[in-house]
Amino acid sequence: MSPARPPEGAHSRLAGQGRRPKGAPVSSPEVRLDLNRAERVGLDEAIFCAGKSAGQIEAILGQAQERGVGLLLTRLSAQQLDALPVTVRAALDYDPLSRSAYFGAARPPAGEADTRVAILSAGTSDLPAAREAQRTLAWYGEPAAEFHDVGVAGLWRLTDRLEEIRRFPILIVAAGMDAALLSVVGGLVRSCVIGLPTSVGYGVACGGRTALHAMLASCAPGLAVVNIDNGYGAACTALRMLHAFAPRS
Repeated sequence: MSPARPPEGAHSRLAGQGRRPKGAPVSSPEVRLDLNRAERVGLDEAIFCAGKSAGQIEAILGQAQERGVGLLLTRLSAQQLDALPVTVRAALDYDPLSRSAYFGAARPPAGEADTRVAILSAGTSDLPAAREAQRTLAWYGEPAAEFHDVGVAGLWRLTDRLEEIRRFPILIVAAGMDAALLSVVGGLVRSCVIGLPTSVGYGVACGGRTALHAMLASCAPGLAVVNIDNGYGAACTALRMLHAFAPRS
């Protein structure tokens, strides 16, 4: 898998005046990019931005630019984005719903290949995690069909589209509260099903722990489950499955 490329003109923007004090280093001792990860596991390094300073994020992008690679950034808050210099912000394709950003262009979809992944969300409140999954898949050139607001409180919303959903070999199911959607879907389809618990819900939903436990305890056999709100991890699970399906060269 070839690495993603940085955005056109990013070098001049990142190296522009006012980006950092004159003479300040481009890199940071805390930053060591794993540029060989795609060769090892078929997935690029992604940058988890939560807990990182604007200076660290800027240094990471500077290193990526120097090495001629693009990056997927996750959990980049609006506050972190605003703290970056204007020239750095201009080099990012930012999505506020998922709090993800592309530094460089996403890979184009492969020809006329059929869409192989579908993302289901129980409710509109689950969209941030679902969008993170969609954005991650898109970064790798993998389109995804989306079926939103198909939760079990109105089961007809799911059953009305069930035959369409069954066409996809891989499903990502995002749900909070009791996460019942995963077990229902898992009992109705032959597809590989990936559970994405979300932190949606009142009180005893416990920030997504109830959804996570319900998914892990599902009676539907053969399901995969990722961590709470981890749309990136759900997409990477789907990508690993697709790599495993692909003919070996």
